[in-house]
Amino acid sequence: MTNTIRNTYRHIASMLAVLGVLALASCSSTSNHEATRIDSIVDYVWAFGQSHPNGFTLDLRTMTEPTEGIAVSYAEAQNSHSREQLHKVVKHALCHDGYVGGWLNTENGLYFFDSTKLFPETSLKEAIEFAKLNEQLSSFILSTHTSIPTNGKVAEIVERDTLRVGTTGDYRPLSFQEEDGTYWGFGIEVAKEMAHRLGVEITFVKTSWPTLSADVTAPEQTFDMAMGGITITEARRATMLMSKGYLANGKTILCRASDSERYKSLSDINKPEVRVMVNPGGLNEKFALENLPFATLIVHPKNEEIPSLIAQGRADIMITEITEAPYYVKNDSTLAAPLLHTPFTRGEIGVLMRQGQDDLLQMVNNLIQEMQADGTLSQLRKKYGLL
Repeated sequence: MTNTIRNTYRHIASMLAVLGVLALASCSSTSNHEATRIDSIVDYVWAFGQSHPNGFTLDLRTMTEPTEGIAVSYAEAQNSHSREQLHKVVKHALCHDGYVGGWLNTENGLYFFDSTKLFPETSLKEAIEFAKLNEQLSSFILSTHTSIPTNGKVAEIVERDTLRVGTTGDYRPLSFQEEDGTYWGFGIEVAKEMAHRLGVEITFVKTSWPTLSADVTAPEQTFDMAMGGITITEARRATMLMSKGYLANGKTILCRASDSERYKSLSDINKPEVRVMVNPGGLNEKFALENLPFATLIVHPKNEEIPSLIAQGRADIMITEITEAPYYVKNDSTLAAPLLHTPFTRGEIGVLMRQGQDDLLQMVNNLIQEMQADGTLSQLRKKYGLL
């Protein structure tokens, strides 16, 4: 675009912005002069729409695109496709909130124009209620380009006013449940932050590593998603949904500090005289079965008890994660994690949910991205001593 064309475009937008403000101030007018003003705005919106086929929201008062907010269409101006029908949309917008939205339906070649209401992004519940009242299929978060179906999982959570999170509560420092029932940990705080940004309360529901997949996919859902040390794997992705990663992870070992020089590789562990302890049903047990066939495997039902059992000499090695091992080393000088910085595997921890909840998956991924960008995840990692 040349500077001349760009300056002309800006001049027209500036002039139409003034017309938009005038029209908003006298939206009930039907004079010829007012009709001419609206025609000018319609011409601009029509041309703007042709150059933005993937969708737009336009503030008629400034002729600019807002970058934040939740856009929801009014029912009164629905099914407006042609230039002539756009008059109805613009007129309605000028008499209400001053926003017009549009997008090209590539299946039928029709451009859909709507008079739009814009809600703050902290008012998701109100936006969803307005969308349902106006018989809309979805609302749209402008900053993240996220569509929120009115009959989807996110809408259900917001209307319930509670995010239900399944967690094992046995994985310090990511998810741990105290005797009084309270939960703490890095994953617990990430879940609370997600609920806060959704504008809802949070409830934690107890699950376990052996029953995790069955609980997530159960016909009667007891929680919306699971968090707290769940590694992203292709096997899980084959039957469930997993978010993008929010914490680096990898398999390592915990042993007695006095034995730390003995274990430098898997071959040093994969011997009959080495007793390896794991919790049942999770990836720790799976890793031991696949990689340590000659070691003496001991399955202990409570993951949180294994470090103390290693310290007591009840076993020699705990298969664990780089997220879990530093906590126990820090809090018990008799324990060591000699391979902490050279883990056997590398991966990431994410949020697990059932298939069919694609709107929740998109929302969770957006929230993770926000927390990465604003430093929230970095601060929480530092708080819990995570790599």
